[in-house]
Amino acid sequence: MGQGRGWEGAVLRLLRAKDFTFTVTGAEDVTPHYRRLRMTDGGLLAATGVHPTMWARLWFSAGGRPHQRAYTLVDPDPGTGTFALEFALHEGCASDWARAAREGDTVEATVQGTGFQRPDPAPSHLLAVGDPASLPAINSLLKELGSTPATVWFEGTLDGLPSGADPERHEIREVPRQEAGRYLVERVRAELPAILSGTGHPYVWIACDTATTRALGSYVRRELGVPRQRVHAQGYWRAE
Repeated sequence: MGQGRGWEGAVLRLLRAKDFTFTVTGAEDVTPHYRRLRMTDGGLLAATGVHPTMWARLWFSAGGRPHQRAYTLVDPDPGTGTFALEFALHEGCASDWARAAREGDTVEATVQGTGFQRPDPAPSHLLAVGDPASLPAINSLLKELGSTPATVWFEGTLDGLPSGADPERHEIREVPRQEAGRYLVERVRAELPAILSGTGHPYVWIACDTATTRALGSYVRRELGVPRQRVHAQGYWRAE
């Protein structure tokens, strides 16, 4: 690792990241802008185990230069060494690869930095903020936390997208993307405090574009006073 991957690959090599080759076994266009690829793991799951919101860095080439993008593993099965990846399609080298991917195609992947620590005490309410890019991770989180009630602010619409939400205990609040994410920030700032005030041990999970995630993470920790260990905020993509 590192050879042909620039400084990012070199840094990951120093951090003892592990490399694997994923192979496409099938593809499904869930919607015109959302594509699911089924994969074999190249030994990944046997080597690392499985945890909620688990992700891997995939390597793509654009103009001869390496680019890495992170994707959540969907329904990983260590017994068969398989999982799926779900791509919210837009412009870019990762989406271009996913659109063209067919059975037998391979992609190099690196695993380093992924992890999940179940909140202690257990959440009395999950408050999540995300979008199509983080939808697989949100679904994984909802499954992991079982009967925990959840409120999810979702930037976009779930129309046709795979959702693990249970209407009996999960409320999905769809929010249109406007003003480069600022409208989502306004909605969450206006609505989240009332929910927080009624729960004893909240867990706040935020994964949107980098700027939106940074703004909301700072707001929740500094202005609302939610302890740092009860907040997970990670930018999933960078707006151009």
